[in-house]
Amino acid sequence: MPKGPTKRRPQTTARLLDAALETFTERGFHGASIEEICDRAGFTRGAFYSNYRTKEELFFALFDLHARRVVDRLAAAVDEMQDTADPLHALIARTSALDEAERRWYLLSTEFTLHAIRHPDTARTLADHDRRLRAEIARLLAVLFDRLGRRPTVDLDSLARLVTALHEGSLAQSLVEPDQLPPGELPGTYLPLVIHAASRARRTRRTDS
Repeated sequence: MPKGPTKRRPQTTARLLDAALETFTERGFHGASIEEICDRAGFTRGAFYSNYRTKEELFFALFDLHARRVVDRLAAAVDEMQDTADPLHALIARTSALDEAERRWYLLSTEFTLHAIRHPDTARTLADHDRRLRAEIARLLAVLFDRLGRRPTVDLDSLARLVTALHEGSLAQSLVEPDQLPPGELPGTYLPLVIHAASRARRTRRTDS
């Protein structure tokens, strides 16, 4: 039968992750200290080091949590897209919505990306996590094309990179100029063009009458 600490571990990590996200957002990745994260979570440093070795490891745990939410949201949007008059635009509108959680994650992930660029070992780890998320996005793009009755004519991994770049680049501009560029405007305008340019209509098999 599991002992108490083992059963409490998921609760401990959840509180540390929540505290880390809040602290990183307010103080920045470099400005946030392990002590501050532990204080906010209500734990000692010992609780931190029994779950994570470094702040970087804590960030990657947050990355995986965010990635799972992104994939779940995309999967739900793809599943529901056929129930609308304009499935592709409905999917883009749903997945481009900007809320406070998305804003906080953008601040943290952008700063951490710059940190990773300066540290090759960290960059390699970040690339591995990006690769796993991108594989899920590519898989969902394949489903999307199938639902639209189209067949991709480009490598889906490269297309996933392009879609991610469009999302993150437009999000940055919307955060800087929220009155000039509403969130989702650029993806809503240009992503359908990208999707159609990167695919062709699937041929229907002819049958003899």
